[in-house]
Amino acid sequence: MLVMVIVFLMMNCIAAIMMKIDKRKAQRGEYRISEQNLWLVALFFGAIGMTWGMRRYRHKTKHFSFKYGLPFLSIVQLIFLVYFIME
Repeated sequence: MLVMVIVFLMMNCIAAIMMKIDKRKAQRGEYRISEQNLWLVALFFGAIGMTWGMRRYRHKTKHFSFKYGLPFLSIVQLIFLVYFIME
């Protein structure tokens, strides 16, 4: 259980950092992190960090799938985490 919480926290930190890096690359006109890779990290328990990063860095906020999909996925992952902690 402790390992699961540590992995959860690490993935969310990585997800938030990825949003910051992608935003910076977008501002500089550089090659970007693909949306597929962003979603992959979000699916592997990084949705909360990615949602925070999206709002903090104002990145991908106009994309419907990110604007509504990430918060929804965050709620699902939080419920999943609480369920396994309580068990």
